[in-house]
Amino acid sequence: MAPLKKEAKEEKVMGITVKKDEDPSEWYSQVVLRSELADYAPVKGCMIIRPYGYAIWQNIMDYFNGVMKKLGVQNAYFPLFIPESFFGKEAEHAKGFTPEVAWVSTSDEEDGERLAIRPTSETIMYDSYAKWIRSHRDLPLRINQWCNVVRWETHAVKMFLRSREFLWQEGHCVYETEEQCELETRLILKEYRRLAEDILAMPVLTGRKTEKEKFAGAKRTYTIEAFMPDGKAVQSGTSHNLGQGFAKAFGISYLGRDEKKHTPWQNSWGISTRLIGAMVLLHSDDKGLVLPPTIAPIKAVIVPILFDDTKDAVLNKCNEIKTQLFREFNFDVKVDDRDEYSPGWKFNEWELKGVPLRIEIGPKDMEKKQVVIVRRDTGDKEFVPESKLLDKTKELLELVQENLFKKAKKHMENSIVEVKTWDEFMEAAEQRKLIKTTFCGEIGCEEKIKAESGGASSRCMPLDAEKAIDGSICVKCGKPAEYVVYFSKSY
Repeated sequence: MAPLKKEAKEEKVMGITVKKDEDPSEWYSQVVLRSELADYAPVKGCMIIRPYGYAIWQNIMDYFNGVMKKLGVQNAYFPLFIPESFFGKEAEHAKGFTPEVAWVSTSDEEDGERLAIRPTSETIMYDSYAKWIRSHRDLPLRINQWCNVVRWETHAVKMFLRSREFLWQEGHCVYETEEQCELETRLILKEYRRLAEDILAMPVLTGRKTEKEKFAGAKRTYTIEAFMPDGKAVQSGTSHNLGQGFAKAFGISYLGRDEKKHTPWQNSWGISTRLIGAMVLLHSDDKGLVLPPTIAPIKAVIVPILFDDTKDAVLNKCNEIKTQLFREFNFDVKVDDRDEYSPGWKFNEWELKGVPLRIEIGPKDMEKKQVVIVRRDTGDKEFVPESKLLDKTKELLELVQENLFKKAKKHMENSIVEVKTWDEFMEAAEQRKLIKTTFCGEIGCEEKIKAESGGASSRCMPLDAEKAIDGSICVKCGKPAEYVVYFSKSY
């Protein structure tokens, strides 16, 4: 009886002790910690990404590297340290990032100036671009780097969603014409949306940021915005048309086809490990993590039901099925052959870790030439003949992916509230809704909206439908409205 008591104790410690809709902040922390995605670091404001969490990020990287290869984007790497003088070359950019910059404190400063730890890499990369670009034949130049960045925020760490150091990719491209720059800036946004919706099963709004919220130094900023069950938005990817400001500041020019000197156009774009946090918040439940099959490091776990006299035969069958699934689909399947834990304990652990499918096999199943398959998203259980296992596995993984997206899409659509008056806006903000309204576009008015509504900020102006109709007025100040804008509280 002693081992049973031990297992019950461990199961209780492993499980999620709060409900998602009662204490979402504590629930989220427990899911991330106990599913072993990440851990708190000994350095304030930082996090440790554990192997299971990094495997998800690796899958995102692998997918998006394929996208970039098709678009002609090459990976490179630039220094972590940026000379202070580089920030001063583009005044708006410098002003926007100065509060978040972490500086290296040493007694032997480089060439008499401080070094910053990169909050973003425009400045360090564009110094090199000025050396590399000479002719129109050097364009377009499309470079990306996967790296870490540091933004010295004072907020408490919320793993994946907010930390001083995080991982991301940042693409930086240079073009001959504004048309090509704008075209590819929007093209990247479409690819981000495809990543979010098709891979992470996370529906997003796509749109342009307001003047207040656009990237410091950019001409236009485009964004994808996800909306979480707790009524907060997560900015999940941005693509910036930088215009010619950075090129002029860093002396980037090229000899055109007309044999004259020209200033090129630039963009930059990025996604980060914040995507993982948004995915966890959106899909997971009171049992723990729920992962979309397309991004899950382990697509299925096989749990044998073991008895002494049939143990070897059952384990052989489990490994045989694992090999079949790997050969057919080339994805990771795990056989949980630990004999120190009961099947029930294993069921709970793999539910906690969000594995999309659980396959159960015992001696009675072998006699009937069947397996039991359980879906993580719904808990539905099916008895499946061995002869149909491959087809059923493929079908169920597709159904799980589709169901997660449809459920999240319905939540987003049901959360959108269109308002015309400030009273309606305040009521919707109190209810943590995704507010669609008309807005004058003035930075001062937007600041008042955020301050008076308890933190509701602009998320985006709908792509290709951002202009307000004639006669509309701003929901806050009553002046003629210029734009249709989504507002909500956010992470």
